[in-house]
Amino acid sequence: MQALICDDYGGIDALRVGELPAPSPDPGSVLIEVESVAVNFADILLVSGDYQLRPDPPFAPGYEVSGTVVVANQAKGVSPGDRVAGFLWYGGMAERAVLVGSNLAVLPESIPFDAAATLPGTYGTSYHALVDRARLEAGESLLVLGASGGVGMAAVQIGKALGATVIGAVSSAEKARAVLDAGADRAIRYDEDPLRDEIDDATDGLGVDVVFDPVGGEMTEQALRSTRWNGRFLVIGFAAGRIPDIPLNLPLLKGNSIVGVFWGRFTTEEPDRHIANLRTIVDWVQRGRLKPVVQQTFPLADGKEAMKWVADRKAIGRVIINP
Repeated sequence: MQALICDDYGGIDALRVGELPAPSPDPGSVLIEVESVAVNFADILLVSGDYQLRPDPPFAPGYEVSGTVVVANQAKGVSPGDRVAGFLWYGGMAERAVLVGSNLAVLPESIPFDAAATLPGTYGTSYHALVDRARLEAGESLLVLGASGGVGMAAVQIGKALGATVIGAVSSAEKARAVLDAGADRAIRYDEDPLRDEIDDATDGLGVDVVFDPVGGEMTEQALRSTRWNGRFLVIGFAAGRIPDIPLNLPLLKGNSIVGVFWGRFTTEEPDRHIANLRTIVDWVQRGRLKPVVQQTFPLADGKEAMKWVADRKAIGRVIINP
């Protein structure tokens, strides 16, 4: 089968399109014909050897996929011909992939494959963060850093669906428009004004209840200082490249919680809750409560360009490869 192949952890430039053996599903798994695979920052780290997972080359990156079931090997509730979305740790950027039955959801016809490929990990992470970890409530305020990216845009939409007042922090006018279109109540530009000043202005000096931070770097401490009493600071990831040092007197003085969000481990530690979350997300998309934003699609032959699009931070919403 055709795949985007990593041979030697040489990064995006070393990737090539070529042939890999088609995988076979073990009992409890399904083989799908991949229609769409979402490009994630984790895929870029993976092919560079900078991710916590290091599969033996050659392999295909890609962990969020959607497609049609070809073979269902004793997987419960799934049959050949079903449209599904799910995740695997790698192997999605290929014509065929294997998904464990507990890591997928059957799709209604109304959800396109491109949109569906964004649901398992991206919306799964944001939903787990805001519902399971932060316990965000209606009427609370939510600040989303990196709000125009994949998990950021998902957090904006989920926050609104939960009834929160959502503030998206972005770095350009184009990104601000996209975040407002996604449902944010306000977009603030930290490229123009200090982040804390913008948060104070947006909250009348009260600060925010919950911070969703997939960025890290210099923005983290500023956002933490702008939380309210009993606020929750969600540590999602470090797209900026630097893991920040946090003065621990800050959560002490504000009675705050710094909450880690490791969606990948959550799926293995609490698989029943994970699949329930995914089914809720699919239901919310079907009912129009969530609307995945796909900015750009690429054929498999241009998979490297799709990866570069995300690595260069051009993405507003999601980038998809169609094997």
